[in-house]
Amino acid sequence: MRRPIVAGNWKMNTEPGPSLDAMVSALAHHPSILRAHHAGITVIVAPPFLSIATVAQSMHGTAVHIAGQNCHHEESGPYTGEVSAQALFASGATWVLVGHSERRRDAYEDDALVGKKAVAAVRGGLTPIICVGETLEQRTAGITHNVIAGQLLGALAIAGRDVFAASVIAYEPVWAIGTGLAATPEQAQDVHNHIRNVLASAGVSIPVLYGGSVTPENAMELFSIEDIDGALVGGASLKPDSFGAILDAAEATWRVA
Repeated sequence: MRRPIVAGNWKMNTEPGPSLDAMVSALAHHPSILRAHHAGITVIVAPPFLSIATVAQSMHGTAVHIAGQNCHHEESGPYTGEVSAQALFASGATWVLVGHSERRRDAYEDDALVGKKAVAAVRGGLTPIICVGETLEQRTAGITHNVIAGQLLGALAIAGRDVFAASVIAYEPVWAIGTGLAATPEQAQDVHNHIRNVLASAGVSIPVLYGGSVTPENAMELFSIEDIDGALVGGASLKPDSFGAILDAAEATWRVA
């Protein structure tokens, strides 16, 4: 079932301590959270691993869900520096990002591994947010649709339809992440519609989020696009008022709809 979702990816920002406590308190009690919740919008934040338990405890009883930024494809074993889906769940997370472009780029994760991680996530009690997106070079070469279809179908071939049906997709054009550049409405709609068609060919209909320099200034325009079901927000999610403004744009969009 498609449902509106706004998720904040804190990446390798914040650390346990007073500044994090203050930020989490401001976010937990932000009026935009409650308004979004009443509008049926799922609100998620993805802190660094070391802060997940603290943030989850602080957010307990609020409408904010917690996500991990990554998980390993095995439950346990000799994988130094890794974290399992089960450990994330035990720490208070109920969601997890898999296949983020920074993981694909820096850790050389391929589509098959993303599919394995999605399986591990569902097995561990988490909802995967499966990230896809093209580089500037791929867009310039005119192969965006092929790249996105390959990422989706490559992971789907490993994960299977049932796991995908329990997941969410986030389209993040790599060239827009952290650059201040966002896809135009036409570009975003084109790729989101393509994603839906690829998923429909596999009998899957799930939410598709947009990510890539989402801000309070462009959120309303992005949310008005037919095939966008929400956002995966980066830098703006580190500022409670900015994240709140994005939630307000989501609430206004889907409350009216």
